[in-house]
Amino acid sequence: MELLPSAHVDTFCRDHLPPAEQWPELTFDLPGLQYPDRLNCATALLDEVAARHGGHRPCLRQPGQQTWSYDELMTAANRIAHVLVDDLGIVPGNRVLLRAPNSPTLAACWLAVLKAGGVVVTTMPLLRPGEIATLADITRPQVALCDERFLDDLVAGAPELRVVPFGHEDTELESLAARKADSFAAVDTAADDVAILATTSGTTGRPKATMHFHRDLLAVADTFSKHVIRPEPDDVFTGSPPLAFTFGLGGLLLFPLRAGAATLLVERATPAELADHIAAHGATICSTAPTAYRAMLASGRTAALAGLRRAVSAGEHLPESTWHAVHEATGVQLIDGIGSTEMLHVFISAADDDIRPGCTGRAVPGYRARIVDGDGAPVPRGVAGRLAVQGPTGCRYLADPRQAAYVQDGWNITGDTYVEDEDGYFHFLARSDDMIVSAGYNIAGPEVEEALLAHPAVLECCVVGVPDAQRGQLVKAFVVATPGTVADDGLVGELQAFTKARIAPYKYPRAIEFIAALPRTSTGKVQRYKLRDAEASAAR
Repeated sequence: MELLPSAHVDTFCRDHLPPAEQWPELTFDLPGLQYPDRLNCATALLDEVAARHGGHRPCLRQPGQQTWSYDELMTAANRIAHVLVDDLGIVPGNRVLLRAPNSPTLAACWLAVLKAGGVVVTTMPLLRPGEIATLADITRPQVALCDERFLDDLVAGAPELRVVPFGHEDTELESLAARKADSFAAVDTAADDVAILATTSGTTGRPKATMHFHRDLLAVADTFSKHVIRPEPDDVFTGSPPLAFTFGLGGLLLFPLRAGAATLLVERATPAELADHIAAHGATICSTAPTAYRAMLASGRTAALAGLRRAVSAGEHLPESTWHAVHEATGVQLIDGIGSTEMLHVFISAADDDIRPGCTGRAVPGYRARIVDGDGAPVPRGVAGRLAVQGPTGCRYLADPRQAAYVQDGWNITGDTYVEDEDGYFHFLARSDDMIVSAGYNIAGPEVEEALLAHPAVLECCVVGVPDAQRGQLVKAFVVATPGTVADDGLVGELQAFTKARIAPYKYPRAIEFIAALPRTSTGKVQRYKLRDAEASAAR
């Protein structure tokens, strides 16, 4: 696909796009996905929405803070854009690193960078200096805007980077912005100019930077959000994922802005606290991980979820038992979905009467999916294989040889093992590298996990294959027990018998270890490789 003339003066991103032959095929057949050649998504998401719905409408809320209207967010973003250009010398194409928990000011900074023609690199606030150094080496930012509470690790990890703190009216960014004009002429970027560099969460090895265009940020709102979530201007979105995680960026900023709705941004909350915020602020759409919904029920917060109109579950597989538990307790039908940082957001899902508990769903309008074998050839329905996806978004790694593995024959190969049934629904089996081969049997760890999670003593669990001289691999479960449970050998036997009664006996966990918490990335994904690596080291 031939690229449009770029507005970027700094051509770093264009220069490091993958070779054209390694791009996925992009499809824009769905009505509403035809975007103009010149497009600044910050203007489309903020200025145009304010003009259409009214700038006085509530836009961003934060517990204990005053609500920002669309006009107030626009003014803040415009002033920060002036600071970036006038005081910090940002030119179109420069990367700007953002470091902060979810807040209205972080959202304003994100929009300001795009208005100034820059490229946003939003980082998780919990990253440590070594991780920050790696991301800075990959993305080469010119400047960073950072919540003053999180400066130390940033300065330690990227000591040469110009850092501007924010947090209250006397910090540098707010002081500079207070002297700027309320209006700003957004840079006339191309629809295919890079807008954000979103880094993978690093469940294995060195993270990858995925490159997403201005039009991509609208496309995910015009597909999954528009056709599955179906938001309304009076909705109030909320959730737990950080804006640095594309699941959070979509569910907490792109989707509500595109719809003219409001968002409750929570810096950090336990599942129980998130449930309380939902009730206190009248949130109607929530996005979080399956484990969080399960923990809300365990904390007795079912009544707090009664006002939800939509509840989105993503980031990891949604067990059927969790879906039923939430529905029976609250009446809420969880919307499952699979997405990826490479694809920007969710591409398979289902809502309302289309939901089949335990099944991810069907291809989101605008996307198409199929199951392929190891050579990339389609397999019949009912046969397990690799999930391949195409749509208006797709994988473009920044100067990374792993592009050739993710995109094959124009399809995005997500790294998931799925089965498509006769009705076109996609059923998750495992991450492709998480399939366990034991005594000649192929065993999907998530299936064993789902069986274990049905037991009341299991709060969370992770099942992996560990080395075994006789079987090649042994199915082992790492279990976080529910509070107050006696985790002993007696419970091990009980869980094994329970699992055998629910799934084929050869799949049961022959080893169970109780642990205090599962290892997770900063986005909440379970780091299975850490459990596997520890077991492999112990076996040597």
